[in-house]
Amino acid sequence: MIDSESAHSHDWWTGSVLPTGLRIGADRMAAGRGVTIAFLDSGFAAHPDVADRILAFHDAAGAEVELPDTPAASDWHGTQTCVVAAGDGSLSNGLYRGIASEARLVLVRVGHDGRIRDEDIARGLEWVLENRERYGVRIVSISLGGDAGLPPGESPVNGLAEEAVSQGLTVVVAAGNSGCAAEHGSLPPATAPSAITVGGYQDDSEAGRDKLELYCSSYGLTSDEIVKPEIIALARGVAAPILPGTDQYQRAEELVRLTSDPDPSVRAAAQEAIRMEKIVATHYQHVDGTSFAAPIVSSVVAQMLEVNPDLSPAAVKRLLIETAERIGDASLGRQGYGILRPAAAVDAARREKHGADTLAYGPPRVENGRLVFTYHDDSARRVSVTGEFNGWNPSQGQFSRGADGTWRLEIAAPGPGRYRYKLLVDDTRYIEDPSHGVKEPGPFGGYDSVLVVR
Repeated sequence: MIDSESAHSHDWWTGSVLPTGLRIGADRMAAGRGVTIAFLDSGFAAHPDVADRILAFHDAAGAEVELPDTPAASDWHGTQTCVVAAGDGSLSNGLYRGIASEARLVLVRVGHDGRIRDEDIARGLEWVLENRERYGVRIVSISLGGDAGLPPGESPVNGLAEEAVSQGLTVVVAAGNSGCAAEHGSLPPATAPSAITVGGYQDDSEAGRDKLELYCSSYGLTSDEIVKPEIIALARGVAAPILPGTDQYQRAEELVRLTSDPDPSVRAAAQEAIRMEKIVATHYQHVDGTSFAAPIVSSVVAQMLEVNPDLSPAAVKRLLIETAERIGDASLGRQGYGILRPAAAVDAARREKHGADTLAYGPPRVENGRLVFTYHDDSARRVSVTGEFNGWNPSQGQFSRGADGTWRLEIAAPGPGRYRYKLLVDDTRYIEDPSHGVKEPGPFGGYDSVLVVR
């Protein structure tokens, strides 16, 4: 294992990237303390930035193996994703620290022979479910997709993701990177209804990050008519480790050394190579993809659970959605509810008083012939539902506020059918129902939520 007290320089270079937490405005007090994140990925190595907080390593193939100190070719992806989320930055003197830098880790390898199969992911999720209490797992972070291509409702992987959420695990999944292709939908488990599916955005970090654009992340309606992703996070130029013991690691060390060469032409050539090879510092580079947007969201979830351990997965998802901010001129279908706002999400978690109440965050449901809606907004003064089932008349759908600050409405259940609706908050703001992922573009812009009564 590489000594974290390396004598190599960690200087910044022209074109380097800011640490992720600073770049996206993360809460500076929380660090995922007391929270365990399980990562499912193609492989892992014992990187110095996380090695002392790894509780378990499991190979979904069933083989009893040790976590390698020196990575194989297939280990880079998982090592980078977990360090992006939870690394302590020890090889950069704390500079490239993950947002959940004190979280505990459980690593589950699910890839073999350069391929990820649905059955591998399923075995990994089954193992997490069997061992979640043993290791205190609260979050499952998945930066991969399967290969079966089954409809979401028939996918065993999606079924296991739903089971994990029902058992109290927040499941965070990368949307994928096919958003600029003709076939731009996500694959299971990113299509699981209760998972938090994460797309991506990119910024211009060299120009002050004042321009945000969508990344080419996968998106679209699932066969269950659920819009994915729900949220987007930084997916380009994310600081990540260069794997110790690899040729690239040695190359980075040599280039950094050459930046101190007395010959100006050698220094200039080394700095240009550093930029071209995406090297940030001696032991770090920058990487792209929703594979890294998802663990960033997972790290913020770890902060939320640190400050409020009672939050249910539904509450976590809802608070992330409620605090997200949309890019005004970008496609709603591609960005979901908008950009992750880490500090706002953690602050909302600190203030949340009824996060353990699953029903307070649940979608509309029929109970004993009555259609029941719930809504969570402590600051709202009035909430109504307006839709095809009440003639788009908000006066026929007034919510009542409960003593705990949640809102509830019961009306006679309409007959079987498909009904569009919106929520009206404080008589001025029409919104889609944040508890219900089934929606479609509305005639006046934005989305209408869709209720299906069978």
